[in-house]
Amino acid sequence: MRKKELALAVIDRLKNDYPYSDCTLDYEEPWKLLVSVRLAAQCTDERVNRIVPSLYDRFPTVEALANAPVEEIEEIVKPCGLGHSKARDISLCMKELWEKYEGQVPDDFDTLLTLPGVGRKSANLIVGDVFKKPAIVTDTHCIRLSNRIGLVDNIKDPYKVEMALRKIVPPEEGNDLCHRLVDHGRAVCTARTTPYCDRCCLADICRKKI
Repeated sequence: MRKKELALAVIDRLKNDYPYSDCTLDYEEPWKLLVSVRLAAQCTDERVNRIVPSLYDRFPTVEALANAPVEEIEEIVKPCGLGHSKARDISLCMKELWEKYEGQVPDDFDTLLTLPGVGRKSANLIVGDVFKKPAIVTDTHCIRLSNRIGLVDNIKDPYKVEMALRKIVPPEEGNDLCHRLVDHGRAVCTARTTPYCDRCCLADICRKKI
């Protein structure tokens, strides 16, 4: 099976098993997703979702967070790990949003990359989830499962995985596929336990199993 054919089959089967997959970071406004995705580095989405309500209670707007002392931001977000660097990036990012973009999150991928603390994964998540543009979010689940299934060949670098997937995944399917790979990686194709291949919808086409 060619990689494009494999990709379409994977998309179809995961869509059937996980029809409601979505971003697991809670947010109501685009700027809050920017904050959460920065906090999620080396931290679980579940923990981030528990921490951010306290941050927004104290600083409920882009302007408030932009003007907040970095030390106060750090005190709240430090349970997410890397508190100092994350607080600094969040402060700088919100300042730039407020001063250059009137508090609005840009919908352009390249512009997002210029914001402090925003890398390709974060920018893809924003343009895909918020602005519904084609996106490939290469988080650890996406990278691991793409290699295991055979969508990419022994590629671990996030940028290279993203570029490889863009060649075989229809643009309109990329963002949802990445969310479904997260759900499948947590429920079935697990990393910390033996994968549950006996109940995997991809077992007969997964490179690891054939």
